[in-house]
Amino acid sequence: MGVGEVAEKQEALVADHNNERCMMERVKINRLLGSETALEQVIIKGWVRTKRDSKTFSFMEINDGSCLKSIQVIAGEELANYNEIEKVTTGSALCVTGRLVESPGKGQRWEIQADGVEIISVAPENYPLQKKRHTDEYLRTIAHLRPRTNKFGAAFRIRSEAIYAIHKFYRDKGFRCLSAPVITGSDCEGAGEMFRVTSLDPADVAKQGRMNFKEDFFGTQANLTVSGQLSAEMFAMALGDVYTFGPTFRAEDSNTSRHVAEFWMLEPEMAFCDLDANMDHAEELVKTLTRHVMEHCADDLALFTQFVDKKLGGVLDTLVNEDYARVTYDEGIEILLKSGKKFEFPVENGTDLQSEHERFLAEEHFKKPVFLTNYPKEIKPFYMRQNDDGRTVAAVDLLVPRIGELIGGSQREERLDVLEARMDEMGLPKEDYWWYLDSRRFGTVPHAGFGMGFERFLMLVTGITNIRDVVPFPRTPGKIDF
Repeated sequence: MGVGEVAEKQEALVADHNNERCMMERVKINRLLGSETALEQVIIKGWVRTKRDSKTFSFMEINDGSCLKSIQVIAGEELANYNEIEKVTTGSALCVTGRLVESPGKGQRWEIQADGVEIISVAPENYPLQKKRHTDEYLRTIAHLRPRTNKFGAAFRIRSEAIYAIHKFYRDKGFRCLSAPVITGSDCEGAGEMFRVTSLDPADVAKQGRMNFKEDFFGTQANLTVSGQLSAEMFAMALGDVYTFGPTFRAEDSNTSRHVAEFWMLEPEMAFCDLDANMDHAEELVKTLTRHVMEHCADDLALFTQFVDKKLGGVLDTLVNEDYARVTYDEGIEILLKSGKKFEFPVENGTDLQSEHERFLAEEHFKKPVFLTNYPKEIKPFYMRQNDDGRTVAAVDLLVPRIGELIGGSQREERLDVLEARMDEMGLPKEDYWWYLDSRRFGTVPHAGFGMGFERFLMLVTGITNIRDVVPFPRTPGKIDF
């Protein structure tokens, strides 16, 4: 046998060994359900969703979280520990070794004929998810267990896939990802609803009757961020196109279905970009993310279409296929005033729109997403570029059906003198924003960006109506159990 033949034989032996070893490793259920052929030996590990016993067999539906569907396992009385298997309950964890074979049952292609069942743990009879259906309100009280249900397992798989799609979208477009600070000394939105960060002892503060921030860790007041935008602007002036994606915080004492104290924001910032290009980018983003979820989470989305919102398929089709409308704030106000619809909050030019106004424009008037531009400067932050009319700024909100505002952004004010005058109008201390003003002194350029509430996007594509149900562990007023 020649040297070449010996090498080939060794490679074949190694390949056979690796194949045998791989077959003995745990295989996730989503891969087995997609198998093209039967398999002689597989190992799965997961949790029992349902179980029923006959005289000589136990039929168990096992789910491992890799997909919505479970796989049926048939364990026969010939197994040495069959008496123990009969005691297995819903929620118990098992390791099953067996053969993947075609199933004679309807609605499933494959099942596992068990050669061995190892009981990893047995859930007690008071396991909270015994019933098949629970209210969302109840499941929020056991947020540590609710991912085991079909609805929430599907929701958080979609969340994970959407996160991947965001990073892929921006990597493909040549953007750089910025990790913006979570602790900040500035209030980007100017609303003041920020969580304070301090190292001071509350007992000492109580004794003094005040907080002396000069004695604090940073020597000044510090907060949890409400936005990474200002930091992203600095990096856009160096790297061109950047984005931040991470947790943001708002100490807003609100219990509505659209508010939580901790939420995730996606915030791209683009140098040499104007308002029109900003809207083009936002529309491409929403369409790409929606299309990705539709392609990669079809089974999970089907659950929401069937049980949560039967019109969801039409909403998703509109998101990816329609051109989004574009109107000015003034035009939007005129549409609302002429609609003849009675709103809870009166419509008035010069005031910010309420959710009911935003939803009317997207759901009832345009019946698709709509960009609203050029808001009065009095109701927008200092950093938005002032238009030539002196009355409005180059702001933009993307309004979508069922949610209202999904995206809020603007072309930024790049002119130093105009920015300083605007800060004076709003009573903002320029010394606190010296670094921000520096970016307008040294190589300023037109630039734009926006923020997209990630959880609102998830609500949009799943039909879920409460933001608490797309957040793994929601933080709300008076609620931080987990």
